[in-house]
Order: sequence, then C-alpha cells, then structure tokens
Amino acid sequence: MITTEPRMTNLFEQLGLDASDEAIATFIRTHQLEADVQITKAPFWSDSQRQFLSESLQQDAAWTTIVDQLNEALHEVAVKAATP
Repeated sequence: MITTEPRMTNLFEQLGLDASDEAIATFIRTHQLEADVQITKAPFWSDSQRQFLSESLQQDAAWTTIVDQLNEALHEVAVKAATP
C-alpha cells in the first residue's frame, strides 16, 4: 500500500536523493541519458534504486507516471538533438 503521494519530490525521496526543487533540477540537468539508454540501465543508479525503478515500471505501480516523467526529463537533451 502506498502511503506517499507519487510526485517527483517523493520519488527522489524514495530513491534516497535530495528532493529539493533545485537538487531535482540539477540532477536532471547533470544526468542526461543518450536516447538508447533506458532509465533502469543508467549507470548512476545504485542496485536498490534500479530495482525500485524497474519494479515501478513493470508492475504498473502508482509510481509509473512519475518514473516516466523522470525518464522523459533525463532524455530531454537526446530527444532535442534527434529532432530536426
């Protein structure tokens, strides 16, 4: 049972990361992924973070939408580069 509302700040807390708005923006800006790198395969996650993200996506958990939003944000530069 989820007792925390799935939001980006709460996702960062679940991942054990600084959840301030500035820290989230910095993380996203400094952890951009190549287009072909899945969020769950990113090299900067710990095993437990990777497992949480994977389970959230596989189980269509309440976190799925927020994880998808983070995925899009982490691929923003790659998407812009690929757009003519």
